[in-house]
Amino acid sequence: MTKLFTTLFALAVSLATAAAHSQDIQGDVKAGASKNAMCIGCHGIKGYQASFPEVYKVPMISGQSAKYLTAALHAYKKGERKHPTMRGIADSLNDQDIADLSAYYSVHGVAEGAAPADRTVKQPSAAVTALLNKANCASCHGADFSKPIDPSYPKLGGQHADYLFVALKAYKVENNPKVGRNNAIMAGMAKQYSNAELKLLANYLASVDGDLKVVPQSKFR
Repeated sequence: MTKLFTTLFALAVSLATAAAHSQDIQGDVKAGASKNAMCIGCHGIKGYQASFPEVYKVPMISGQSAKYLTAALHAYKKGERKHPTMRGIADSLNDQDIADLSAYYSVHGVAEGAAPADRTVKQPSAAVTALLNKANCASCHGADFSKPIDPSYPKLGGQHADYLFVALKAYKVENNPKVGRNNAIMAGMAKQYSNAELKLLANYLASVDGDLKVVPQSKFR
């Protein structure tokens, strides 16, 4: 029993150390610009749609938080987010690659020295307000849905509605090898809603001005 405990303890320490190490790695924007060949074929085309496992516009990632992008890529790599294509791409990246790409996309399309946008949040309908309040969405993602309280949480304002709907639904899925997201907090939130309600939320969030954008690539390489 002591030997088993020692082994498990050593494994836990090893995993914790690895996780801490991956979070401590500093991303390099210039390095990320040279590593994005696998990204631009989907995320660098306006209106580009994924066709598997569902049809929806791929998410806008330019202007997204670096820490969120890092967390998302690691989740795909670990299988916590089930998407065959993204799992394959994430598996091909080491921790430094992920940090570099995340740093690059966090400033991609952002004018150097530009002041933060001064936005007025579009007021939701009474029905959408009730849905937002039900899970207190703004408490994590910010009152304007572009300034989350933790940079590892995504900016949502202006993101594609069909992507947001698919992403929110994914937190409700269980025991599916190709679809689903394992996040206890978001699963608890998403399961409070019907799919019709999630679509209303997604449509509203997409209508809010935000930092996210698609920056078309001048060439593919």
